[in-house]
Amino acid sequence: MVTTTPNGTARTGLGADRAFLLLRSVFTIAPIAFGLDKFAGLLTDWESYLAPWIDHLVPGTAHQAMLAVGVVEVVAGIAVAVVPRYGALLVAAWLAGIVVNLVTLGDYYDVALRDVGLLAAALALAALASDRRGATA
Repeated sequence: MVTTTPNGTARTGLGADRAFLLLRSVFTIAPIAFGLDKFAGLLTDWESYLAPWIDHLVPGTAHQAMLAVGVVEVVAGIAVAVVPRYGALLVAAWLAGIVVNLVTLGDYYDVALRDVGLLAAALALAALASDRRGATA
């Protein structure tokens, strides 16, 4: 679709479509991959990222908490694939929780800062998705 701006230039929306596709792909694949790795443990020792106060709040061990985290991440990735407008908000909220966890852990500030950027990108995806029409938005 081509629209015209007030100054007479044509806009196709192609850039927004590309940004939407890129962000939707990343926020589908990454949460699913990281979620599945909570079960495989190939990338890192996930339990070391869990703040002690959260470990004390959740039932079971830190490992069991990370398995639950993995399930939530897989579900979030699937939600982005199916309903990106709401899935992106789920991912953004999840990333906000990760940032709080990491900052209160008192370590991994670099990862927390990166996750703030990812949170902003997830919110951008939600904004792009809300502008789209149809079942995929």
